[in-house]
Order: sequence, then structure tokens, then C-alpha cells
Amino acid sequence: MKRRFCLSAVLLFFSFAQTALLPAYFVTYKEQYYKLYHIHYKQYPDDTLENIYWLEKAINADFCNPLYALGKINDKTDWEKYRYLFMMHLNLKMVEQHLRLGMKYDKQVAYFYNAPWKEQNIESLKMAEDCYNTALFYWKEATLWAEKANVRKFQFLFLTDLQYWEDERERIAQKKLNYERTITRELERLAKVRAEFIQMEETY
Repeated sequence: MKRRFCLSAVLLFFSFAQTALLPAYFVTYKEQYYKLYHIHYKQYPDDTLENIYWLEKAINADFCNPLYALGKINDKTDWEKYRYLFMMHLNLKMVEQHLRLGMKYDKQVAYFYNAPWKEQNIESLKMAEDCYNTALFYWKEATLWAEKANVRKFQFLFLTDLQYWEDERERIAQKKLNYERTITRELERLAKVRAEFIQMEETY
């Protein structure tokens, strides 16, 4: 029994020793932070907040060398469009994550039997409203980057390795992707639900 314990202890020591010798890996560039972003099958608020954190880091970080870009870069024009598309895509993901977070706090309907928790519901609606307004900010940022990626000099340039981003850009240009319309609708509905909660009596 003692021998088995000692053997386990030695193996554990060497595993830690080998780990200690491994070189540190620093996350520095947009591409690295973006790879930390991921969607869970069932996403809880903490998961969404984690994704928002990594995406915010990615937005503020520098681009890596074009050699390590997420798609093939042939020249400076490719590199310029790649940067615009990437920023557009990051901001779109921030829109999606803030909408997802807002829905966690949103009260779709002011049910009469929720009157005893009126103040908590109103506070929850305020959190949802903040998330939706933040999503609207990132949507406007995304459209600005999409416009930059859609100027005349890029008219016949498509980054085929990043077809999904190109599709997003085109859908924004064609007004087929319009989060502002969605967010505005949700904010208007939320305002009506909040008004109903405010008018409620605290008993039912």
C-alpha cells in the first residue's frame, strides 16, 4: 500500500515538474483571443460573459502577422480587407452575445401573478435594456467596418478562406442583416412590459 502511494506521489511530482518546464503561452493578438470565444450547447449568463470578455479583448488587441491570419493573405490589399472584415465580424459577435445576455434578463410578458416581485422584474428589465443598448452600439460599429470592407477597391476581391465573413458583409450591404431593426423592436416591447409592471399592484 505504501509502495503504491509512493509510486503515485513520484509520478505526480514528475508530471508537475514537466509542466513547470513547458514554455509559457501568452495570448496577445486578435486571432488568439478570438479562438478562445466559443458557444456552449446550453449557454448560461456566465458563459456569455466569458465570451464577451474574450471578444472585447480581441477587438482591442493587435492583429498578428499576416502569415498567421485566419485566412490566406496574398498582398497588402488582402490584408487591408481582412482587417476590416475581422473587425466587422468581432462586433457582430458582440451584438449576438449581448442580445443573448439580454434575453436571460428580459421578461417577455408582465404576468399579473408576478406582481409581488415587481421591483425585481423592473430591475431585471433594466439589465436587459442595458444589454440591448450595448448590442446596438456594437451593431453600429459592425456596419462601419462592413462599409470599409465594401468600398470600390474591394469590389472584385473575395477572401475565399473567409467566405462566412464575406457573406456577413454582403448581407449587411443588402440590408438583409439588420440587427438595429431587431434591437429597436425588442427595446420598444421591453418599454411596454416595464410600464405594465410599474402600474401593477403588489398583490394579486
